Amino acid sequence: MKFALNQNTEIISQVRSATVEHALDHLRRDIQNTCEPTADPGIQLLLEQEALGDECFLLIAVKEKNQLKLSAGSDLGFVYGIYEISRSILGVTDFWFWNDQSFKKQASYAIPENYRVESRPFPIRLRGWFVNDEVLLKTWEVDYSEEKPWEMVFEALLRCGGNMVIPGTDKSSRKYRKLASDMGLYITHHHAEPLGAEMFARAYPGLEASYDVHGEKFRKLWEEGIGDQKDLNVVWNLGFRGQGDRPFWDDDPAYDTPEARGKLMGNLIQVQYDMVKEKLPDAMCCTNLYGETMELYQQRYLKLPDDVIKIWADNGFGKMVTRRQWNHNPRIPAMPEKDDPGKNGIYYHVSFYDLQAANHITMLQNAPEFVERELQSTMEHGCCDYWIINSSNVKPHTYYLDFIAHMWRCGSVDIEEHRKEYGKTYYGAENAELIADCLKAYHEAAVLYGPNEDDHAGDQFSTHVGRMLVSRYMKGTKEASEDLLWLTDVKTLKEQVLVYEEICRKGSENYRNYLDVCETADAQIKDTKSRRLFRDSLMLHGQIHYHCFTGAYLICQSLLAAMEEDYRKAFFYGGMAREEYMEADHSMRAREHGKWNGFYANDCLTDVKQSAWVLKGYMSYVRNLGDGPDFHDWQRELTYSEEDRRIMLILMTENHLPDEDIYELMKKRELFSTAFLQ
Repeated sequence: MKFALNQNTEIISQVRSATVEHALDHLRRDIQNTCEPTADPGIQLLLEQEALGDECFLLIAVKEKNQLKLSAGSDLGFVYGIYEISRSILGVTDFWFWNDQSFKKQASYAIPENYRVESRPFPIRLRGWFVNDEVLLKTWEVDYSEEKPWEMVFEALLRCGGNMVIPGTDKSSRKYRKLASDMGLYITHHHAEPLGAEMFARAYPGLEASYDVHGEKFRKLWEEGIGDQKDLNVVWNLGFRGQGDRPFWDDDPAYDTPEARGKLMGNLIQVQYDMVKEKLPDAMCCTNLYGETMELYQQRYLKLPDDVIKIWADNGFGKMVTRRQWNHNPRIPAMPEKDDPGKNGIYYHVSFYDLQAANHITMLQNAPEFVERELQSTMEHGCCDYWIINSSNVKPHTYYLDFIAHMWRCGSVDIEEHRKEYGKTYYGAENAELIADCLKAYHEAAVLYGPNEDDHAGDQFSTHVGRMLVSRYMKGTKEASEDLLWLTDVKTLKEQVLVYEEICRKGSENYRNYLDVCETADAQIKDTKSRRLFRDSLMLHGQIHYHCFTGAYLICQSLLAAMEEDYRKAFFYGGMAREEYMEADHSMRAREHGKWNGFYANDCLTDVKQSAWVLKGYMSYVRNLGDGPDFHDWQRELTYSEEDRRIMLILMTENHLPDEDIYELMKKRELFSTAFLQ
C-alpha cells in the first residue's frame, strides 16, 4: 500500500479551534487542487496537542500506522504545520494565489518513510504585514467577493510564517480584523489609529480635534475600541497623531514646543496603556516612533511605559532613518542604542506612498543587498520583538515579501541563491537563472534623484513630480515650486524642469535597457503560464517605469519649449508625453486576466492615468496660448494646401478640430521635423 497523500486522506484532529479549521479547510482545498480521484486509500493526518515551543510544530511520518502526525502546542503551531504539508508534500507555494501557480493533478503524493519536519523558533517574535494604501484591493473582487482577496492576503502571510497584521487602513482595518483574527493572526493598528479606535474626526466631524477640549470624547472612542477587540488577539498600538496621519499639533496648534508636544503624547500613551491593562492585564502594547514622534523620543521629551514595544521606522525607501516629510529631511538614525533595555521593533516599507518619489505599483527600487544590510542592522540593535512590513497591495511586492519572510524565518538570506530559488519556485526550474538575471537588472536600472544610497526613484517620481511641474507652469509663475525643494534648491521653475529632465532621461534609458533584458528572457521562456506571470510582474514593472520616465522626460521637453513660447512644439511634446502615460496605464490594464480583472482599475495613488488627464488639459492650455483666441492657424496649416492657406476669403470652411485631432495630424504628417514646429 502506498504511503501517500491523496483525495482519500482522513484528517483526525484533537484540536477544536476556528483558526486550525481555517487552515485545514485550505489544506482540503489544496488536496482537491492537486489530487485527482483515486480508489487507493489515503493516509491519516493526525493533529495532536503536545507541549512544544510557542508556534513550533513537529511533523512525523508513522508508516506502520499509515499516519502523518502533526504535533504542536498552539494554534499557530498547527497552522504552520498544516501549511508545511501543503508546501513540502503537495508543492503549493507561499504565494500560489498571488503568482498564479497552476496545478497538474496526480493520483497521490508519496511521503518519504523518514519524513520529519521540526520547526524552529522564529528570530523575530511578532512579524507581519501592514496592508496599507490598499487602493487596488479596495475595489477588486474575487469570485464576486470583497472578502476573498483579504482572505488570500492573510493566508499568504501565514504561509510566510507571519503572525500579525494591520488588516487595512481606516474602515478596512475594522472590516477585516475579525477574519484575520479567526485565521490566527494578531491584530495591530495603524500609527494614526491608536487602539484601532474610530478616528475622532469621523466620529465627531463638527468638533475640533483637541484633547484639551474634548478629552472625554477621545477616551470614549478608545474605550469602545478596546471593547470591540477584547476577544481578539491584539497587540495594542498606543499613540496620538493628528486626524490625517500627521502631527497632532497640526490640528491643535496650542502645542508649539517639543516639550509640550512630548508631554501630552506621553501622558495620553499612559492613559491608553492603563485603559488596556485594566481590562486585559496580559495585553501586549506597542507604539510607533515614527517621524516627529521619534524626534521627541530621542530628545527625551517623550516618556513611555517600560514594557511597551518601541517601533522604529525606515524612511519609506528602506533606510533606517527618519522619513522625509515634504521638504524636511533630517535623516536621523532610526534605531535604538544596542544596549536599550526595552522591547524594540521596526516598521519597514517594501511599498510607500509619499507624493514625491516612492514606489507603490512597482517593486521597491533599492536592491536586496541594501535591504538585508538594513534589516541585519536592526537585529543587531535589538529590534527582534516586532516587525511590521508595509505590504501595500501585495501582488506587485511578492519578491520582497518573500525575501523578508526568509529574514524573519532564518535571520539572513543568501541573496544570489534566493533570486534563483524565487525564480525556480514561481517561474519554473528551467527559468531560474533568467529570472535571477532580470531581478538583478531591475535594481541596477534604478536611478538616483538625490545624494543618498536609498534615493532611488519609484513610480511616484515619474508621475507625481511631472504633474506638479505642469501645474506650476499653468499657474503662470516662473519661480521654483516650494513643494520640490526636497529634490533641488534651484531658484526658478525652468531650473527645476532641467534637473528633473536629466533624471528622467536617465530613467528612460535605463528602463529601456531593462526591458531589452526582459524581452530577451521572454523569448526564452517556453512555458505559457510562466511567460504570462513574467509579463504580469517583472516585465510589467519595466513597462510602467519606461513609459512613465519617458513621459516625464517629454513633459520637460514640452515645458521648456513652452517657456520659450514655442507653443506648437510644446503642444506636440505634451501629446507625446500623454501617449506614454496612456501606454503605461494600458500595460497595467492589459495584465488583468482571469481573477485579476479590475485589479489595477483603482490606481489612484501613483495614478498613471491622471498624468495623461493632466496633460490633456495642459495641451489645451498651450494651444490656447499659441493658437487662440480664434483657433484656426494650426488647423489651416495642417489641413489646407499651401495655395488654400494663402486665400483668406473665408477663414474656416470646416468645424474646428479638437486637440486630439490636431495632435494626430501632427503625428501623421511627421511635423515634428518640419517647419511647422520651428
